[in-house]
Amino acid sequence: MKRRLALTGLGVTPWLLTACARPPVATHWYELRSPPPGPVPAARAGDGALWEVASTVVLPGALDRETLVVASGAASLQPLTGHRWVEPLRDAIPRLLVADLAVLRGPGLVWRAPVPPGVNPARRLRVEIVTLMADTGRQTLRLQARWWLTDSRPNGAAPGLGQADVHIPLADASVDALAAAHRLALWQLAVRIVESAPV
Repeated sequence: MKRRLALTGLGVTPWLLTACARPPVATHWYELRSPPPGPVPAARAGDGALWEVASTVVLPGALDRETLVVASGAASLQPLTGHRWVEPLRDAIPRLLVADLAVLRGPGLVWRAPVPPGVNPARRLRVEIVTLMADTGRQTLRLQARWWLTDSRPNGAAPGLGQADVHIPLADASVDALAAAHRLALWQLAVRIVESAPV
């Protein structure tokens, strides 16, 4: 019995040494930067109502990870090994969405839930990201999203459903261009949400 274990150990040892000898994959970090990625239009307050934006954004499971991912084939996904987000998208997307909406609507009109005491939002916004993925050739990033803007005032209107399908051409096939396209897509989503709001 001991001899069999010793022989098994000798057979496994070279495999373990080979696995340990592989160089580690260098990690490259990417962030969705806070400043808007393009020209900022004049603020559009619409009806001037205060908005409360949900503190979370619904994401597909493929995006709820730290590694950047691209489409591969008809139904596959390819994680980009060694390329990671500094801040998980589940945290970065709601933070940036609130900041972008505040820039687009004007100071004091957009708050992230839960709002502080004394702030009484007239509308509540929930957002769901359906798709946020580059195509197989890394030429275009596609963002599909839905949102619900609910009037929380007495006798308010029924919730309004909005949708966006945004296509961002990538500057090149680099992962840096891919990360930058994510930021631009989120900015364009915020623009679409503000444009669809009641005036």
